[in-house]
Amino acid sequence: MRVMVIVKGTEDSEAGGKPPPELLADMGAFNQTLIDAGVFVDAGGLKETRKGARVAFSGKDRAVTKGPFPNISELAAGYWIWKVKDLDEAIEWAKRCPNPMPGPSVIEIREMFEMGDFS
Repeated sequence: MRVMVIVKGTEDSEAGGKPPPELLADMGAFNQTLIDAGVFVDAGGLKETRKGARVAFSGKDRAVTKGPFPNISELAAGYWIWKVKDLDEAIEWAKRCPNPMPGPSVIEIREMFEMGDFS
């Protein structure tokens, strides 16, 4: 199964600065471990929400709101896509991850739909 592993936003991620070099090195090593284990599918970081927009849909109407957005802890700051056997394996990998932020942070794991889920 595939999961999306979402790094939740923090004040640090919304500030838009670059991660410290040690954090980049630790994440690079962790990503290499994921690659070597055949778990890594994709990953990326997201720029701060002041550089983004939301499009809200209501029937045929569209409303655009440009960032920044409130409720920072509900925002996504980055993600991985992992291929794992089950949620428990994804949790074990997430527990091995370096803290993705300089301060306290949260990682959310969500199972992704597969084409077979719709047949």
